[in-house]
Amino acid sequence: MMNKMIHIGFGNAVMRDRIIAVLSVDSLPVKRLKEAAKEKGMLIDATMGRQEKSVIITDSNHIIVSALSPTTIIMRIEEELPGE
Repeated sequence: MMNKMIHIGFGNAVMRDRIIAVLSVDSLPVKRLKEAAKEKGMLIDATMGRQEKSVIITDSNHIIVSALSPTTIIMRIEEELPGE
């Protein structure tokens, strides 16, 4: 099986099969999750200095922050799914 990369903005990509959730950055629990990941060295900032719009949670417990909206990332994931 070939793993597909999903572009999350500014030349950055993540493996589609590693994504567990795509969340909006607006809620307090997500902000706490980001802070905890930062303290553990598990936060990856892929915003290139832009405003954070989404948080991607991976199966390795890494938290990736992106400047793309959750809707955009989800659409890109769904475009890549074969046979659906």
